[in-house]
Amino acid sequence: MLTLKEKYINIFTDFGFKKLFGSEFNKHLLLDFLNELIGRETGVIKELSFLSTEQLGRSRADRKAIYDIYCENEKGEKFIVELQKAKQNYFKDRSIYYSTFPIQQQAERGDWDFRLNAIYTIGILDFVFDEGKDDKNVFHHEVKMIDTKTGKVFYDKLTYIYLEMPKFTKTEDELETHFDKWLYILKNLHKLTNRPLKLQELVFNQLFDAAEIAQMDDKEVMEYEESLKVYRDLKNSLDTAYDEGKIEGKIETAARLKELGVSMGMIAEATGLSIDEIEKL
Repeated sequence: MLTLKEKYINIFTDFGFKKLFGSEFNKHLLLDFLNELIGRETGVIKELSFLSTEQLGRSRADRKAIYDIYCENEKGEKFIVELQKAKQNYFKDRSIYYSTFPIQQQAERGDWDFRLNAIYTIGILDFVFDEGKDDKNVFHHEVKMIDTKTGKVFYDKLTYIYLEMPKFTKTEDELETHFDKWLYILKNLHKLTNRPLKLQELVFNQLFDAAEIAQMDDKEVMEYEESLKVYRDLKNSLDTAYDEGKIEGKIETAARLKELGVSMGMIAEATGLSIDEIEKL
């Protein structure tokens, strides 16, 4: 068992992220965050419905995808929200691949005009892209299909948003917008010992209430402790394997995660090894 010294849970743990953003009871928190992140583009999102986070291919042989959070709004627009704890080879490829599932799901039998509802893939990253590590100012990336000749958006229904959280360095005194406040909470919640004066808004008070460890029952505390341990080991192992860039590092990481009881699918996605290779370790 870990000794929990923090007052609030770490959002970057699976337990913390899903408790605050992936449950029906706290759905209003996710709604507020998404409205702040992309509401200016979609219009105000009035309602969200959670969808299955496990997406299967068209056949058993096809690779599947497992999202952290998958939901849709009242217009049928889809939102994939992923928390990425550590650097991963081909992370961008993976996020593009994940977005293909809601595209395929919209296909209709018989006569169909190919009209698609918009899809948003959102990555909240606990690391910095290698290619952007020297640019300290840009941490909020919004990617669309652009016509390179005109510089204008060619297709506006496929959007990828990445937040490089280590680059967000504003202090409480520097917070200006509601979006600033959300980013500050995402990064610093588990470090706080009280509720900052600038975050005394209803939605943030509700978040603090939901995130307070002392208010959780024994079962939730045990689940959070295990999730926190996995998060720390996973992040350290994956960051090390990524930096080494060697197959030996991936094998060692996979073996360690297997010992921790992490699912085969998650290990495969994290290391790039196949499930068959992992089962042999």
